[in-house]
Amino acid sequence: MTLASSSTPEPRFGQLLAGWRRMRAKSQLELAIEARVSPRHVSFVETGRSIPSREMVLALATALDVPLRERNALLLAAGYAPIYREAPLDAPELEAARHALALILEHQEPYPAVVMNRYWDVLDANEAARDFLGFLSGDAAPAAPLNVVRQMLRPDGLRPHVTNWEEVAESLVQRVHREALGGVADERTRGLLAEVTAYPGVPARWRTFDPGVALGPLVPICFAKDDVVARYFSTVTTIGTAQDVTLQELRVECFFPADAATRDGAQALRARLRGRRPGPRDGR
Repeated sequence: MTLASSSTPEPRFGQLLAGWRRMRAKSQLELAIEARVSPRHVSFVETGRSIPSREMVLALATALDVPLRERNALLLAAGYAPIYREAPLDAPELEAARHALALILEHQEPYPAVVMNRYWDVLDANEAARDFLGFLSGDAAPAAPLNVVRQMLRPDGLRPHVTNWEEVAESLVQRVHREALGGVADERTRGLLAEVTAYPGVPARWRTFDPGVALGPLVPICFAKDDVVARYFSTVTTIGTAQDVTLQELRVECFFPADAATRDGAQALRARLRGRRPGPRDGR
């Protein structure tokens, strides 16, 4: 252990560690118990009186369930090289993961499914999702990569075709707020929130996180255009035990029919829309 004088300013690592500890609502004692170190050592690390080893940085990050991207940031702040790779999704070493994602998308037919990164950009989608988005967007099909949050809140995006838009959009915005504040705080996510909550017609109250907003166990989304009405709810799947930043941040959102009419009409709707698929392949 290396001790510094009491006048040493708090280092960036100590600030980051204390910030993650507060976000996880843990005391120094609770963190120390989970990381199997003394509370005194946690205190010294946060105030800069002790310089942590690389192993200690990783132990503290594991105890706080810090995402891999932010673990790299903690290592850098402590003076160590990052250890977690961020391979492109098309990298050869991610072939098994891509195959798994393709299976999920295929098996979700005839219902929509999309693969997103942590910033809500659509990286891939099944045919049902592409066809349905093309139908809703018409000649104004968005350029790749499609961003789900932007499209849901833009006045010229999906908003005109969502009959319960305010309920769905507020739920989505609060979900992004929760990730930005209590899960993964980063400038890009905060910038996305600032952008979409400044769109015309978006209530000003959505600009700040409201822990009192009850998202409910299920928030279905109801689409309507021309004579087509479809109601869906979604599930989110992530890749377990990922040791790559890209893989850890991937999410597969699968949409399931929320009523019998949507379920029974899915195949007929798919057949009807087969010739209306948009050109962009959602980032592929």
